[in-house]
Amino acid sequence: MSLRRAPLTAAAFLAAGALLAGCTSGSAATPAASEPAGEITFWSSLSGMADVAAAFNESQDDITVDFEEIPNGANGGYTKLSAAIDSGTGPDVVGVEYYRLPGFAASGQVVPVDDLVPAATLDEYSGQVRGLVTFGDETYGMPYDAPPLVMWYRQDVLDAAGVGVPTTWDEFEAAARAVRKADPDAYLTSFFTNEPPLAPLAWQAGASWFGVEGDHWKVSIDDEASTKVADYWQKLVDEDLVKEQVGFSDEWNADLNDGVVNGWVGGSWSASGLMTRTEAAGQKGKWIAAVPPSWDGEPSGALSGGTSFAVTKNSENPAAAAKFLEFLTTDPAAVEARGDVGTAYLAYPGLNDVAEKVAPTGYFGNDIYQVFDQASAQVAPGWAWGPDYDITNTALVDAVTGAPTLGAALEKTQGATVGGLEQLGLDVSE
Repeated sequence: MSLRRAPLTAAAFLAAGALLAGCTSGSAATPAASEPAGEITFWSSLSGMADVAAAFNESQDDITVDFEEIPNGANGGYTKLSAAIDSGTGPDVVGVEYYRLPGFAASGQVVPVDDLVPAATLDEYSGQVRGLVTFGDETYGMPYDAPPLVMWYRQDVLDAAGVGVPTTWDEFEAAARAVRKADPDAYLTSFFTNEPPLAPLAWQAGASWFGVEGDHWKVSIDDEASTKVADYWQKLVDEDLVKEQVGFSDEWNADLNDGVVNGWVGGSWSASGLMTRTEAAGQKGKWIAAVPPSWDGEPSGALSGGTSFAVTKNSENPAAAAKFLEFLTTDPAAVEARGDVGTAYLAYPGLNDVAEKVAPTGYFGNDIYQVFDQASAQVAPGWAWGPDYDITNTALVDAVTGAPTLGAALEKTQGATVGGLEQLGLDVSE
């Protein structure tokens, strides 16, 4: 039976990579007869990558990287990328978020890098991170960042409400009530309807939306842990303790500046967005980062987004592409070249010391990289992205805006995901 539309079976895909922490698969790189040279193309939607490409070009004379900025996934970047690869005009190197990488690997649009990158380099990554790019016995990209789920709060608003930083979800609810009581126009945070954070929140609660049983996929989007999360946030919405709104909208931006919304369920990457949106309102030093509250007193975390860089099947110079790939993901000079455009929490060991030095950390009221370290250490094992998560993501956004409750939205997403994967010819169980 066919489990995928590509030569990766579900069992191999999950067992060797996405569900196992500590995997270290990968063959030794084949030594090149000579140093790679030539011209390659590089596509990414991440800010600052033009400067990274320029720094690489200046560092050596053999390889020239031509950079093109493309839209992010939400604005059609993956559609453009997939069409370009299928037409034979795709780039040599491209950025692909972790949740989308399985689909590109399954369709053969990106190629394994095990014979292009030294095994010793790949083995430096933690098993948790390595598993995000390893399917079967092959590695389909090099992890760039591993952003942990992070809570952001206005410390002054918590102080005014007489509450501390929530360490449990019960304390989070109490803090939300206290903020509303102290200022009826203020909320502790928002719940985004266009980008509902249910996946990382469910991960943090111990859920596992995708797995494998025997030779078929198991989909569990409406499992007990996920339903607990959905019901919790539904209660906060129903009791007007958080503001339900469109994230990254003009309304949300205004609410941050006006003190209407005073928190963000985000990631380590959120720091630069907060600074950009609130600096003019005089909020420097007021925002802090915190690890997510726990459900049962035991620390637990999740990743919130994250990107890998891969070599596409269109590359006619994969050796040169891999050389740039290594610079991009493992070299401190690449971090320095990207500069202070963000607050990346990088996947390769040792790079976050450099990232912290160039990031705009002085805007915040606490040591945000110390929080990132703590949140990263708490990431729960066992999460895997499905064989075509775009189906799930589209269904989830539609369901959140159309279903009567978030619990019902998970049920609708479960059904839509199972149906969508079965239409792709995959064997699925619930």
